[in-house]
Amino acid sequence: MSSASIARGDTIGVIGLGAMGEPMVRRLLAAGQPVVVTGRSARPALVAAGAVWAESPRELAARAGAVLSMLPDLPELEHALDGPEGMLAGLGGTELLLLVGSTSSATGVRALADRLAAATDGRVHVADCPVSGGVDGAEAGSLSIMLGGDAVDAARAATLLAPCGRAVHLGPLGAGEVAKACNQLVVAATITALGEATVLAERSGLDLEAMWTLLSGGYAGSNLLESRRDKLVRGDDSPSGIARYMIKDLGFAADVAVATGTDPALLPTLRAFFDEIVERGHGERDITVSRRVIAERSATR
Repeated sequence: MSSASIARGDTIGVIGLGAMGEPMVRRLLAAGQPVVVTGRSARPALVAAGAVWAESPRELAARAGAVLSMLPDLPELEHALDGPEGMLAGLGGTELLLLVGSTSSATGVRALADRLAAATDGRVHVADCPVSGGVDGAEAGSLSIMLGGDAVDAARAATLLAPCGRAVHLGPLGAGEVAKACNQLVVAATITALGEATVLAERSGLDLEAMWTLLSGGYAGSNLLESRRDKLVRGDDSPSGIARYMIKDLGFAADVAVATGTDPALLPTLRAFFDEIVERGHGERDITVSRRVIAERSATR
């Protein structure tokens, strides 16, 4: 698809072409969506699949009516927005819908939106759209997409992101990030329980494969157990969902707790456990490293 054939308003730009961003681009392209991408290094495979390459964030914003950021967090996004080659420099007199797909602070997203609105006379609109479902969900187009923002902006975001999964508008700007914090709280609690239960069962002489297959059909069953069962059984914590990222995510959940006057029961314990995972040198492992750390803790007491 040539760049000349793409109308700016119909085009979505994507920045942040990592483990989640790249498969999301492929889903958009497969649905016939015009896509422009940029990154630190060229992506000839995405160009071959139909994406248009932009040499800078400035060019990305100049070519797209909406930009999806799958960068790690807001500081990286701020860097891509500002400066002579940043997105704001490529805006001209047109409007832009900025979709924040990272797991970030709800307060931070709202502050960013206020800054951009003031700097551009309201021409940059912001919606938050963090996702859940992991790389498997990104590849399959089955992500859960948590939308926050103005109703009109959220509706447009839902339409643009439909090839990537199910997008649901949950409330005003920041609502998506609050929902993602809640999601990560549940994920952290679940993977910690699964790791601990696996150690208990193994040391009691149970057949782990048989046990988790049986329990997955009852109340202990979950998408997380389904996706991580084999890794738990084998003791495989090779990287997939990186454990240290959970520290940031649980920190955002703690911010929500403070903002809402909530005294959480599980959250402090989970934050301490994931801090311990990193302190033991396992921060780059998959979240199933919970099994290994529970075993290590037991061995040293």
